[in-house]
Amino acid sequence: MRAAVVEALGRPLIVRDVADPVCPPDGVVVRVGANGICRTDWALWDGMFWDGGPTLSLPWVLGHEFAGTIVEVGPAVRGWKVGQRVTYPMNPGDGTCTVCRTGQHQVCEHFAEMVPGVSFWGSFAELVAVRHADVNLVELPDTLDFASAAALGCRYIAAFHGVVDQARVRGGEWVVVHGAGGGMGLSAVQVAAAVGASVIAVDIGPEKLALACAAGAVATIDAGEADVAEAVVDMTRGGAQVSIDAVGLAETCRTSIESLRIRGRHLQLGHTTPAEGGVVALPIDVMMIKELEFVSAFGMAAHSFDTMLAMIANRRLDPGALITQRVPLEHAGGVLAGMRDFGTAGLVVIDQFATT
Repeated sequence: MRAAVVEALGRPLIVRDVADPVCPPDGVVVRVGANGICRTDWALWDGMFWDGGPTLSLPWVLGHEFAGTIVEVGPAVRGWKVGQRVTYPMNPGDGTCTVCRTGQHQVCEHFAEMVPGVSFWGSFAELVAVRHADVNLVELPDTLDFASAAALGCRYIAAFHGVVDQARVRGGEWVVVHGAGGGMGLSAVQVAAAVGASVIAVDIGPEKLALACAAGAVATIDAGEADVAEAVVDMTRGGAQVSIDAVGLAETCRTSIESLRIRGRHLQLGHTTPAEGGVVALPIDVMMIKELEFVSAFGMAAHSFDTMLAMIANRRLDPGALITQRVPLEHAGGVLAGMRDFGTAGLVVIDQFATT
């Protein structure tokens, strides 16, 4: 099969023939129809993951935000067959650990062993193998094309789980999204707007802010031109009920917390970089006095996709609308390079049917 291979960190991907993946006994092999290019892919490729995070053993094939068609099924799999159209959450569960037994498969105690593109070769390729198919695969409705399904990836489902389940956003609340023009941020904007919140988008530059408005934001703040926390407090007459850091920088995390009103909820969706070393200093006394909540989201369990897919079917949500580029496999490396300075906007998808 053809795959885009990482031969050296931070260097162009090499598209070449590699061996087809072996189907695990408890898994399936999927022919990839489309695949999102995520900032996690960039961090792995550029050696920029947080301290203690995963590293690549070269050569490597990235990719974890995919949708496609099952072409092979392992002997231990009971619920799936060849020909079904599927997607797969970035953070899978094995279904057996104590956390999985509570239904929270996205934080499975053993997830680090099962992530395509991180634990083993991923989906920047024609084929990808996945494990624990009966627990993690999600069947796609016929109305959802592969590119839109790939856009669900890890960012959209993390935003959905974070906004709906973790931050418990309700209609009429103010929600501010820091880093609103990126893939995670736009996903959070669209989901929060769909549940009835008034969304304030924060980013740098008119292009990203315009994308956020198209996704449902009712107001914008250019972080390069304003004191963001002060502007949010003024605009909302006291601060947002929910503030979301979709970036993971120390500045965006602190600013998010400073944007909240009393008893507000901070939602962390962005990973830190090596500059933060996985640690961000926070205004703990203010958080205590104001009784602020700090919550996070790390993907979403496969069995929780039903509500999100129903909202997509009812046109309340549209992940495909957040796609700003559809590129062939040969262009994936160029997209990763553009992520170094947060130069990409929206969601970029490798479409196997795109041409150079």
